[in-house]
Amino acid sequence: MKHGNSVLGGYADTIFDVMSGLARQHQSVNLGQGFPDDPGPEDVRRAAADYLMTGHNQYPPMLGIPDLRQAVAEHNKRFYGLEVDWQTEVMVTSGATEALGDCLLGLIEPGDEVVLIEPLYDSYIPIVRRAGGIPKLVRLKPPAWDLPREELAAAFGPKTKLLLINSPMNPCSKVFTREELAFVAELCVKHDVFAVCDEVYEHLTFDGRPHIPLMTFPGMRERTARIGSSGKTFSVTGWKIGYVTAAAEVLKPILKAHQFVTFTTAPSLQWGTAVGLRKDIGYFTGLARDMQAKRDRLAKGLAEIGFGVMESHGTYFVTTDFRPLGFNGTDEDFCRHITVEAKVTAVPISAFYAGPDAPRHFARFCFCKNDSTLDLALERLARHFRR
Repeated sequence: MKHGNSVLGGYADTIFDVMSGLARQHQSVNLGQGFPDDPGPEDVRRAAADYLMTGHNQYPPMLGIPDLRQAVAEHNKRFYGLEVDWQTEVMVTSGATEALGDCLLGLIEPGDEVVLIEPLYDSYIPIVRRAGGIPKLVRLKPPAWDLPREELAAAFGPKTKLLLINSPMNPCSKVFTREELAFVAELCVKHDVFAVCDEVYEHLTFDGRPHIPLMTFPGMRERTARIGSSGKTFSVTGWKIGYVTAAAEVLKPILKAHQFVTFTTAPSLQWGTAVGLRKDIGYFTGLARDMQAKRDRLAKGLAEIGFGVMESHGTYFVTTDFRPLGFNGTDEDFCRHITVEAKVTAVPISAFYAGPDAPRHFARFCFCKNDSTLDLALERLARHFRR
């Protein structure tokens, strides 16, 4: 019997699926996988439901329905001052992961080098390698997760085709500063490379930190693909609606990849997302405010139990150091231990590294849950570690 693809076949099951399965098996409070308890805004869900019953349910345009593409362009203008042609510079995808795949498949060729920043979301490396790209890894170090400028500059070379950057950043919850992004932009322009920006948590930044798209920096408008997500912005992760904003010439090869991957996406969910993107500014500020309160609730409780809790500048997540609790195993051992023994699930941070010597003493907890869920998790962890 012949084997399947050697690149993808060599990867184990995603850590999110593994830990969520273990959580179900042990009836654990699952703070591992990043999906909210909140069902999402009712008007957004109602708009999608109404469209399903009364709208057009056949193939929508490959780029996406006009209303959503227009709403994405308006969103870029309203929040970031970006002038975007909705007809030629916006494309809708079946989730941000598909958008990432389309961008990488469309923009790189075998042998091209791609600069990536660790820790990183687990889909990045497999897609880069399947597209024939060669990952060049640059590592951020806790607890500050500052951008290592010399190492980043050294990662760029004559074979560099693309930079993939995530801000706000999963899993370490870093929001890149204006100064850091300006440095990144200068490197991209100097080396004439594309930038693919995973910005799905753009409306989940805390403590007054702004989200600044890399696309807004000098020289970046014509070389950047910016990815957004309805799942993170409207707490409807199951909808899998992503959107890419890019200059027309950059979007063309990305669109060709999309054409042969999914071609198009459920029109009713596109319509609901368009309604959401046009919501009053108060919705977006309220989303960040409410999530920041959940962050504070979980972080305070974990610190009181004895975890070393790192700052979370954005996203759904807080990173913790479990060594102060006296646990001497790896992060995977720890996450399995608390799932089975304390009935609370987290995700090991080492799963977000591809290079050698990944740190093995950090666990990521998700706080986009009901307060009662967070309190139950904290109660169980406190009982377990104080017994």
